[in-house]
Amino acid sequence: MSDNEKWLEEAWEFVIEKTTRNNETIGANFPHASVDKKYVLEDPEWWTAGFWPGLLWQVYQENKDDALRKTAEQCEANLDYLLSDSEKLDHDMGFMWTLTSLANYKLTGNKESRRRGLLAANFLLGRFNAQGNYIRAWNAWSKKEDNRGVAIIDCMMNLPLLYWASEETGDPRFKIAAEKHAETVKKHFIQPDGSVHHIVVFDPETGEVVDKLGGQGYAPDSAWSRGTAWALYGLTLSYLHTNNIEFLYAAKSVSHFFLSNLRPNECPAWDFRIPEDGEKRYSYPDSSAGSIAACGLLMLGKLVTDFEKPIYQEAGANLLKTLYTTCATKEDKEEEGLLNNGTSHFPEQKNVDVPLIYGDYFFVEALNVLRQKDVLFW
Repeated sequence: MSDNEKWLEEAWEFVIEKTTRNNETIGANFPHASVDKKYVLEDPEWWTAGFWPGLLWQVYQENKDDALRKTAEQCEANLDYLLSDSEKLDHDMGFMWTLTSLANYKLTGNKESRRRGLLAANFLLGRFNAQGNYIRAWNAWSKKEDNRGVAIIDCMMNLPLLYWASEETGDPRFKIAAEKHAETVKKHFIQPDGSVHHIVVFDPETGEVVDKLGGQGYAPDSAWSRGTAWALYGLTLSYLHTNNIEFLYAAKSVSHFFLSNLRPNECPAWDFRIPEDGEKRYSYPDSSAGSIAACGLLMLGKLVTDFEKPIYQEAGANLLKTLYTTCATKEDKEEEGLLNNGTSHFPEQKNVDVPLIYGDYFFVEALNVLRQKDVLFW
């Protein structure tokens, strides 16, 4: 066994051991961030609800552990009430039902999961603003707030739900809306150097751009690393589903920016344009950005020419290995999270330098891709 194969198998055994143990303690609930070594549970309507069952499905496709399947299916069922209460749904329906219902349907053929996925896709399609060609993010958090014109880079990862719905039903409306949103992202979110805006605000009636905001990044023109990773993977998936070469070019541009801002053998910083003023508060890493980007790079390596493949595949594998060697909790049996050093929302000081369930999910997905066990949920 080569050194590369050795670390990969060690990482996979670590994932199986910790996930099997976590299944007994977390059960059919919805973890987000680990605090004091235990995952804090959120309501089912929270945007991270799909990642724990998605992680269980990722492991199940390898080891066929029925206990993991049953928990994942119960999580999916626990989301059902949301599909009859549209006011509790926002743009993150893709994150939630792609990793529950679509994963279940693709792995088991469950027809009820197909129905749920199509229903969620119809709700997501209803958030498409045809004047500005974007999918609206969030709902109003208060009566005074108006975010009808807000779109965010994270939503690139919700588009595969729409692409799937078109492929499954033969109805092009879903794909058209998803592709239009991706074109808007390419035009208004991606900067010439490959960095990415988190939030773009449109006039909801005219579709004109009103503002560009920093959101979870350091500043409007900074480079929030997880947003960069969302763009990298999301654009790559949009190219996969549409064959629109412009999405491939944009994904390459973002990937080159991401890679050029990594330090060797280190976890990505939470923002790539933090002022170098020596203050420790600006030095926090974000392992979740790394695991998302690793998935994007590995997928990108499958879609480019043979000449280019090693560039992206090696970069993705190296990044994943770095996360395993520097961030994995393999020596900490009490910690439920798989990866330390995740940073959820630094500007609001929420869940800083802790394990995050989405970082864990994409870490496991990337491991499966490297191990060639990659049924694509997206």
